[in-house]
Amino acid sequence: MENILNYSPVELKQKMAAIGEPGYRARQVADWIYKKRVFSFGGMKNLPSALKEKMEKAFSIMPFKCSEHLVSPKDGAEKFLWELKDGNFIETVFIRSEKRMTLCLSSQVGCKFKCPYCLSGSIKFRRDLTPGEIVAQVLMAEEITGARMTNVVFMGIGEPFDNYDNVEKALKALVSPEGVGIGARKITVSTCGIVPGIKRFSRLGLQVNLSVSIHSADNAVRDELVPANRKYPIEELKTALKEYLENAGRKMTLEYTVIKGKNDSSNDAKLLSALARDLAAKINLIECNTSIGRYSSPGAAKTDEFRAELERRGAHVTIRRSKGEDIGAACGQLAGARYVASK
Repeated sequence: MENILNYSPVELKQKMAAIGEPGYRARQVADWIYKKRVFSFGGMKNLPSALKEKMEKAFSIMPFKCSEHLVSPKDGAEKFLWELKDGNFIETVFIRSEKRMTLCLSSQVGCKFKCPYCLSGSIKFRRDLTPGEIVAQVLMAEEITGARMTNVVFMGIGEPFDNYDNVEKALKALVSPEGVGIGARKITVSTCGIVPGIKRFSRLGLQVNLSVSIHSADNAVRDELVPANRKYPIEELKTALKEYLENAGRKMTLEYTVIKGKNDSSNDAKLLSALARDLAAKINLIECNTSIGRYSSPGAAKTDEFRAELERRGAHVTIRRSKGEDIGAACGQLAGARYVASK
């Protein structure tokens, strides 16, 4: 049975034609799903009974169920464990603030890139998520929480540009007025530096934000922290990012996990600030999560000191304080809870 969320409005019209229905039925179905949030064909009141029966035989709507929903008593972050139709698991995180309702999406089941400070890479890569499985994370999280997401970040399990085609299709559904309808500038895609994906993204034509997990501006250190750097070293990555800056006309963010004794020196600040200035990029610092791997956080004071040095060198810097650490929802902790024990 096909998942209807995998199809764009044009494709859905084609699917309707294939089962002998006029194109306007596709608009009706999309309106029920995305606007009225009705996730059963039987509840779509303006569809004839015969069509409802056809749809129920040909299509499914929600591609997973919620296996676990945790809420942090410490900071209110919420984590969802979704069980997919094939028995795989992914996780999604919801963070509330006064001005934003942000959802952190996964794009793959597992991750191939094995960054050592990130739990997602410690488990076996199983498969890419479909466009429908990506979009459904938003629909289901909104259904459960009663919130409407203002912001979406692709910073969960997986490397979005390793699943480029499906992520692009999901992005178009997320921003489409006929789809979820989130503003493109409220969506951010994060990559560990997959150069072909960055080049394709630069020509996408949507005002979606780009974030790059840089973590070091020194190739030797980055080879260790971001194994993808061995294939796409900083010089090649920098060229692709300049192409993005020129083609997309959008500023980017360099994500930087600050790790004690590894990338928090004065020389690290010098290299990073120079790279950020050259790319007209903002730097977003994240303290290393001490519950993962062999690395540790330098602490808030040292992170603030590192930030101050970057700013003295002309960089625009923010610090992201992770939320949800107590429920395994903080930066680098997502893996799909059912996999953690066996890895």
